[in-house]
Formats: sequence, structure tokens, C-alpha cells
Amino acid sequence: MVCSSVTQCFFDYSTPKILVIRSKKVGAVNRLAQALVIAYIVGYVCVLKKGYQDTDTVISSVTTKVKGLALTNTTDLGLRIWDEADYIVPPQNPGPETSCVSDQDCKRGLHDSRRNGVQTGRCVKFSESEKTCEVYAWCPLEKNNNPPKPAMLAEAENFTVLIKNNIRYPKFNFNKRNILPHVNSTYLSKCVFNRITDPDCPIFRLGDIVAEANEDFQTMAVQGGVMGVQIRWDCDLDLSEKSCIPQYAFRRLDNKDPDNVAPGYNFRFAKYFRNANDQEIRTLIKGYGIRFDVMVFGTAGKFNIIPTLLNIGAGLALLGLVNVVCDCISLTCMDKRHYYREQKYTYVDDFEILINDP
Repeated sequence: MVCSSVTQCFFDYSTPKILVIRSKKVGAVNRLAQALVIAYIVGYVCVLKKGYQDTDTVISSVTTKVKGLALTNTTDLGLRIWDEADYIVPPQNPGPETSCVSDQDCKRGLHDSRRNGVQTGRCVKFSESEKTCEVYAWCPLEKNNNPPKPAMLAEAENFTVLIKNNIRYPKFNFNKRNILPHVNSTYLSKCVFNRITDPDCPIFRLGDIVAEANEDFQTMAVQGGVMGVQIRWDCDLDLSEKSCIPQYAFRRLDNKDPDNVAPGYNFRFAKYFRNANDQEIRTLIKGYGIRFDVMVFGTAGKFNIIPTLLNIGAGLALLGLVNVVCDCISLTCMDKRHYYREQKYTYVDDFEILINDP
């Protein structure tokens, strides 16, 4: 008996049967589900996400050029003019001095990145009550003073920076730069970026960059900070090349909370000279400034038959699920579900047909 049932199940074959249910409720659910699937495929996949396109990620290079002059008059430096050769410098990081009691506390030749120089091995008098390990270093050592307030280079708010950005989408062999084809030398010598009047100008006023991030330049310049310049290249290469233009956004990247340890941004740089005795001397400057990081990102899309067919196939599969949903509703939730189930499933036995066939 068991073997017979197993054999009968093994040789069963199920074939689809078309059952037309004339019901306003089931019909309305069916059409609504189909409309939602079609709207998803056409509206979201094809139009919004451009599922018919192949995509590529941007490769980019950025160069900058800052211009601006500032005049300062301080006790340490006197009357001085600052240009881009003075305030564009790499960072350096000297550290604090080391206390001692005797020569045994000082190791000759010892040095690391957190100290001011190389120890000579001697413990020398530093003040009336303190001694320190003598080091071979630039003298005098750096003074740990607070940053000037207001900022020394307050005029830097009106400095400008030219950002030259070249991008490439290698999959589509597409190249472009943010200095657009219609921008000529005359326009470039006068323009400053403005979202309304000059959105294509690649020259930015530093004060405007900070203001677009809802920050105050003069306040930020005292302790320094880090600003992000974001350039987005989202290009639809099925359209004209002119439609592929950069979109600029600005935001502050560092935490400006003054209660944090080491807030803002600062760096050190030096100017070297030789005096009348042919001794090399230097002026060490600790600068509190605003660092600008340029970040480029984006994607490009272009029609390709492969993603188009894949998304069409996925859409047809979703339409097939509509029938499954309607079957579940009609066979489990409707008042006549038992009658629909009887009409939906019909069993035909070939052995019975052969026996009853005259």
C-alpha cells in the first residue's frame, strides 16, 4: 500500500490550469498589484535608477592655486606682507622639553618625534628651580603661546583658490574637467564662484566656502579647522556632453567643540637665513589655519542592452508574483474559497480512464 502511494506520487505530473474568477474584489487586487509592479519597474528602476544603463565610477585628479595678499604688524615679526609663498606650507611637529636632575637622567643621542632635538647627555640649568636635558636643536625653543585673537591673517577671508579638477570614466572613454569649454581666459580672470550668477566658475573665495558650510571665517580662523570641498560628477552619457557638469558642496569636517583636546587645525613652518657670522638661523612660525580638502566622487551611466534585459526579466518575474498573491487571497480569504479550490485543482488518473474506457 505504501509502495503504491510512493509510486503514484513519483509519477505525478502537475500542469497549470486556467481558472477565470469573475470577482470584483479579486480582480481589483490583481489590477492594483500589476499597476504597482509596472510603476516600480518604469518609475523607479528605469526612470529614477536608470536600470537600462551600465555605470562606471569616476577617476579624478585635483590641483589648486591660492592667491591673496595680507599685511600684518606684530611684535615678533614687525611689518610684514604675506603672499601665497608664505602661507602655503607643509606641516611639521616638534615636541616638549625633558626635565632632569643629573647627567644620568639624560641619554646622549636620544631623540624622537615628540622632543625638540637630540640629547647631548648633559643636564643643564633651565631656570632657578628647574633643570632640563640639553639638546642639540634650534634655539630658542618654541613658545607655547595661545593663537592670536583675532586671527593674524584676517584678510585671508578674501583670498581666492582656483580648483582644477580633471575626471575620467575609463569604461566609456570619457574625459572632462571643471573648467568647462565655454570658459575663456577673460572670464576666468574676473569670475568668482556664485551659485546664482557664476555657477561654472572654478575660482572660489575662501570666505564664501566657509559661509556655505554655515561657519564664520574669522571665528574658525583663530583655532583653525578643516573644510571639505565636495565635487560631484553624476553624468548621464546618453544625453549631451554639456549636461555633464560638476556640482559643488561645502562642509566642515573637524569637530569645532572647544572643549575637545587639540581642537581646530595648526601646523609649523620655518624661514631660514644666515647672519653676519655665517650662522644659520631660522624663524619658526606656528600657524593656525583652515585646511581645505577637495573630495571628488560620482558615477556615469550609458545605455547597455545587458542591464536592460536583466531588469526587464526581473520585472516579468515580479508580475508573475501577482498571480501567486491573487491565488492566496482567493483560495484562503474569499467566502467561496472552498469552491475555488475545487475548481483550481483537478486530479486525473490515467489508470482509471483505461479501466472505464469501453
